[in-house]
Amino acid sequence: QVQLVESGGDLVQPGGSLRLSCAVSGFTLDYYAIGWFRQAPGKEREGVSCISTNDGTTVYADSVKGRFTISRDYAKNTVYLQMNSLKPEDTAVYYCAARRESFMCVMTTDPYDLWGQGTQVTVSS
Repeated sequence: QVQLVESGGDLVQPGGSLRLSCAVSGFTLDYYAIGWFRQAPGKEREGVSCISTNDGTTVYADSVKGRFTISRDYAKNTVYLQMNSLKPEDTAVYYCAARRESFMCVMTTDPYDLWGQGTQVTVSS
């Protein structure tokens, strides 16, 4: 079954850290773009980060540069999002998505054809 399954969301205090996982099944991490997106209540879904699985090229939104790190583990067929120095404005449902027709990273939602169910991240004291 072709699917993406996110995990790792939680309630964390400001300044804390979380690592989100995106487990890929039904296809291998070759020549695709895997993106992380988030959607806060009342807001549009926005791109957070992306990795091109063929060469490891990464892209980050300005709001998370220097705090978030995206990586991939071929053996586990999983993409991770390490989130440090979390802020209340990072609160959102986080989704991973696959762009299977190209390995080029883009930070808009339309090119991604496979989405996970999302995992909630809440940053609050």
